[in-house]
Amino acid sequence: MVTSGDLPGLDLPNLDAHSELGGLGAVELQHPTQDLDGDGLLDTVTTSSDSAMQVWTDLDHDGYADHVTVVDTGGDFAAWEFHHNPDGTTEWVRMDTGRLGGK
Repeated sequence: MVTSGDLPGLDLPNLDAHSELGGLGAVELQHPTQDLDGDGLLDTVTTSSDSAMQVWTDLDHDGYADHVTVVDTGGDFAAWEFHHNPDGTTEWVRMDTGRLGGK
């Protein structure tokens, strides 16, 4: 399980590949270190702990994560996208979940 202490600079609640992120809100990415989409701009932060790896990506370069993927050490994974709804609300929507290795 990922805890807020596992992700320096990000104030996150406890979460793992099975968590819901509905109440999380926007997550600021202050210092991206990778260019995930190959456009020449840094957009991604990858963090890890003893229990999981997290990949946070800001594809629209507004300073906030649009996508996060969590992979637990047991092989469970989940991916979420941050959606801006027409009524002005925002939410993290789970886009994918599963287990690496197909078991």
